[in-house]
Amino acid sequence: MTDRRASGILLPVFSLPGPYGTGTLGREALRFIDFLSQAGQSYWQILPLVPPGDGDSPYMSSSSFAGNPLLLDLEELAEEGLLTQAELDSIRTSDQDRVDYALLAKTRPALLRKAWERGREHYAAPLLDFLDQEAYWLPDYTLFLALRAHFGGLPLAQWPAAVRSREPAAMAKYSRLLAGESAYYAFLQLLFFRQWARVKDYANRKGISVIGDLPIYVSPDSAEVWSQPWLFQLNPDLTPSVVAGVPPDAFSSTGQHWGNPLYAWERHKANGYAWWRRRGAHMARLYDVVRIDHFRAFHTYWSIPGGETTAVNGHWEPGPGMELVEILRNVPGLSLIAEDLGDLDQDAQDFIARSGLPGMKVLAYAFDPWGESAYLPHNCPPNSVCYTGTHDTPTFVQWLFGEASEAGRDYAIDYLRLRAEEGFGWGAVRGAWGSPSRLAVAPMQDLLGLGADSRMNAPGTSGPQNWSWRVRAAALNGDVAGQLRHITHIYRRGV
Repeated sequence: MTDRRASGILLPVFSLPGPYGTGTLGREALRFIDFLSQAGQSYWQILPLVPPGDGDSPYMSSSSFAGNPLLLDLEELAEEGLLTQAELDSIRTSDQDRVDYALLAKTRPALLRKAWERGREHYAAPLLDFLDQEAYWLPDYTLFLALRAHFGGLPLAQWPAAVRSREPAAMAKYSRLLAGESAYYAFLQLLFFRQWARVKDYANRKGISVIGDLPIYVSPDSAEVWSQPWLFQLNPDLTPSVVAGVPPDAFSSTGQHWGNPLYAWERHKANGYAWWRRRGAHMARLYDVVRIDHFRAFHTYWSIPGGETTAVNGHWEPGPGMELVEILRNVPGLSLIAEDLGDLDQDAQDFIARSGLPGMKVLAYAFDPWGESAYLPHNCPPNSVCYTGTHDTPTFVQWLFGEASEAGRDYAIDYLRLRAEEGFGWGAVRGAWGSPSRLAVAPMQDLLGLGADSRMNAPGTSGPQNWSWRVRAAALNGDVAGQLRHITHIYRRGV
């Protein structure tokens, strides 16, 4: 991350405009980069690019390395002759305010298979090279997907025992049987990484750095759990013996039960954290900066027995500590941000401070009318990122008028000098941009002053409102860009 004052906007790729049910790596991604450049911004922060898992969450993925094929630019595939315009027209949707996951599940697989059938011969040689380049993870991942489809979508724990435990005879049998299916999934990954490389290169040439997101955990139904089970705390049937979450706090009397398998840290340490080194190098290829999700788990993590349905009966366990932090800090080309939110004891706070990584300060949590807050803009240290909100918080306007106490709302209005005629979102942006933090970031929803119906995710809930909000193309206009550029200049954030 640069030492100069800078700013950026948080917008997931799936939240981009477009007519095909979700944002993609196509023209609208490049147009958004143009918008950021016009607005004087230096960073585009996104959410994980991995395939989403349960509840459409990108934090419950089947892979730590794969890209999400739903984000592929279909128009580019049509330009290559892999799809027809009529096929694209057949999946157009008029509702562009939400990702339509049901529509994607119904239409996208058949479309992508048509592209594969038309392009398999042309892509045969590039695919072999790609499989060789990504040998550490790609063959296991594609076979995992092929097996899951072959077994009717059953989760890993319900596969035949011989396949689940990767017995040599079973592996040889199914590798031969499903070779074509595995190649199809590899083809999708090749397309994804080619398209993403083009988008990132365009951003960098426009002076925009990309902030990616590293989910600390994987899904229990993932290629990593199947191919490298020794990395996790598992039962013999590969179900988690303990799972991740956070303890009860002021927001939830039962805590948060995430269900991800926890790492067997002593085994990671024994082989020099090889998996993490590869993961760090992979992230450095994809992004300029990476936000490490749930960074406090490097210090201590909440361990919940596998049979529990809430987080109440969990307990703290020591994480990998500074050793792994230093390994990731020393990955060439990888800059880091620590997601250090939540209820932290003094030991955890001291650990985060010793890491030297910039932490996160969130405006929506700042306005205690009676006491001091480390999140108030004037208290933000330079080595931090000041956010108006995150993907897990209410939008700023939602917080201000729906969740803040009357005293908290009055304090925020006074502190930020909020004015309805300007727009409450702009007031939040001014507050973050004016902080001492080297980097200030606003979710697109806060930039536009949107309310509760535009929230990205409500932790501990599931449903179509989560991970589905999309920005309208009309919102990415010259007036919005000009106002943002003006504020960015006022607070000397790079323009």
